[in-house]
Amino acid sequence: MEGKKTSASKNNTGQKAPKVHARKTIKTVSPQSMKKSKPKKSNPKSKPKKSGQKPLWRRVAYGFAVASVWGAILGIIGLIYLAHDLPDLDNLPAPGATDRAVVVKSASGATLVRSGPVYGDWIPYGQTPKTLINAFLAIEDQHFFQHSGIDIRGLVRAVIANVKAGSVRAGGSTITQQLAKNMFLSPARTVTRKAQELLLAFWLEQKFTKQQILSLYLNRVYFGGGAYGIDAASHKFFGHSARTLSVAESAILAGLVKAPSRYAPHINPEGAWQRAHIVIGAMVRSGMMTATAASKTKSQPPNIVQDGIGAHVRYYTDWVQSEALRIYPESRGRSIIIYSTLDPGMQRAAMLAIKRGLDGEGKKRGASEAALVSMDLDGAVRAMIGGSHYGRSQFNRAVQAKRQPGSAFKLFSYLAALEMGIKPGDIYTDQKIEIDGWSPKNYNGQYNGDMTVREAMTRSINTVAVQVAERAGRTRVAAMANRMGISTTVEPLASLPLGTEEVRLLDLTSSYSAVGNGGFAATAYGVLEITTMEGQVLYRRTAPRPIAVLAYPAVKDMTNMLGDVIAGGSGRNAQLDRPAAGKTGTSQDSRDAVFVGFTSDISTAVWVGNDDGTPMKAVTGSGMPARIWRDFMLEAHVGAPKRDLLADAGLYSASASDSPYEHPLTQSRKRQEQKKPKKKKKSLLERIFGSN
Repeated sequence: MEGKKTSASKNNTGQKAPKVHARKTIKTVSPQSMKKSKPKKSNPKSKPKKSGQKPLWRRVAYGFAVASVWGAILGIIGLIYLAHDLPDLDNLPAPGATDRAVVVKSASGATLVRSGPVYGDWIPYGQTPKTLINAFLAIEDQHFFQHSGIDIRGLVRAVIANVKAGSVRAGGSTITQQLAKNMFLSPARTVTRKAQELLLAFWLEQKFTKQQILSLYLNRVYFGGGAYGIDAASHKFFGHSARTLSVAESAILAGLVKAPSRYAPHINPEGAWQRAHIVIGAMVRSGMMTATAASKTKSQPPNIVQDGIGAHVRYYTDWVQSEALRIYPESRGRSIIIYSTLDPGMQRAAMLAIKRGLDGEGKKRGASEAALVSMDLDGAVRAMIGGSHYGRSQFNRAVQAKRQPGSAFKLFSYLAALEMGIKPGDIYTDQKIEIDGWSPKNYNGQYNGDMTVREAMTRSINTVAVQVAERAGRTRVAAMANRMGISTTVEPLASLPLGTEEVRLLDLTSSYSAVGNGGFAATAYGVLEITTMEGQVLYRRTAPRPIAVLAYPAVKDMTNMLGDVIAGGSGRNAQLDRPAAGKTGTSQDSRDAVFVGFTSDISTAVWVGNDDGTPMKAVTGSGMPARIWRDFMLEAHVGAPKRDLLADAGLYSASASDSPYEHPLTQSRKRQEQKKPKKKKKSLLERIFGSN
């Protein structure tokens, strides 16, 4: 019953029965069974199984599923990150729309060079020559029609080739990847940019057909010279539409994409054709062209359309663009038009004179390079040749190179001496002298005894030039060079009169111009005006008042002495059909040879030598450079009236600023003004009521 305790009962043995607990059972074990059963030995190798443990394969599957889910999540996050800064794919700008455009015009208004985007017609896939398509596929993406945006085989080959070469020699980008980069991305080489390129390549493959992708690529890819697309490039380099491209022309265009500047046909036609040979070879290997057809094509290079003025003008336009940036720094990054001082006719005459000299005498005498600068006597550069071939070397030897001018530097020694009172008729002795252990020698190794300063200059006698410089003072000679326009460092050495210090050809031309115009600074310039593309004037040069750097008596004496050099001295090979003055110059071992001189209209300097300083074969300033100078100057003066030297000296002097170096006409004008009686100033009453 409830609430009562039950008494414990005894079993038939008289012992108390064990207590029975609720929901528990007690198993009774007999003594016999206890004796028979032995405890089991535990196996140390076996591990106790946990209750409810899952099989191994289920655990692996579960882990894989979890990793897949997290991978998908991270992948989505990565795609969002890569896509968040992609451009608007529906409103793409034209290729090169953000490029800076620069147009350089000549003094006559003719366009010399234009950098910036140039476009042609859109050529549909069906109108694109099959030879052009094959050329691009052979050299850029042979499996274009088989892959889905990424060519694994091509990528592996590129990696192997780069590993073997020890550097990056081959790329694995497909045409689709290149299109993605060109259309949407910057050229920066980063992991993020490469991942975005792959993402966009897949997108392009899904959105467009292969033909559409190839058409987009060919009409947007950059070919150099500002040309975007095959039609613009075809017109620029070959003068006709891309619809009629030949096999050879197609090979050149396909080869340009790798390095448009290096292989530009209008600048480096030889390099472009060599690259085209590689493209033709790839077409043969890929089965797109037979070996016989390839051999015939390689023997017939196409005609490259040159700019009207020629590639040689690029030396000048490069210099002018740098000058424009120096004069007007705000033009950096802006599209501008530069109006320059260049005369196309004189530029072509300079190119032809240099070419004739190097192709003829230059090959015989081991001279591989030359440079020429010609300017008006006020410093306006009319022609500039910076080397033999702009396509092979853009280094401007007329502006950037520093070379020893040889005896052409004697100009400054004799000018300093004339200012010190030495006269052209003074007598000096051509003999062996020694200064601080150094002994100058003449070119022929002989000494000629007594002679006048004028004769020593005419015959380019070194010993007299050194004696004159020592008397004038080396410091004064160095200062004279700097005053006349030499911008490089000039040390006052004993050998300074012999041109051992290096100078720029442009500076040397300016210095001789200062003599030719009557003694006024002639700093070289090439920029007349800078405007925006819309015509807004950003900069316009105003002619400064002439600054005198020489006294006129010294100018007159020096001009007569330089005239004698051409008339009957070391510069006889430079004689013209009109009065001219100039000086030869040759450095030691004929490493450099120059001739520089002027007429009443222009001043011109010519340098001949080798870039590596290799000595030429007996080339002196009186030989090859003088002949090139004469060849150019005769052409440059066609139609110009013959005038005496220093014909315009009075004009420069009339507008000159106050200076200790004045032309006699200026001095006479000032004396006449001083002699004029000064008007008496009226008193206040006279100005009000008048005078009787």
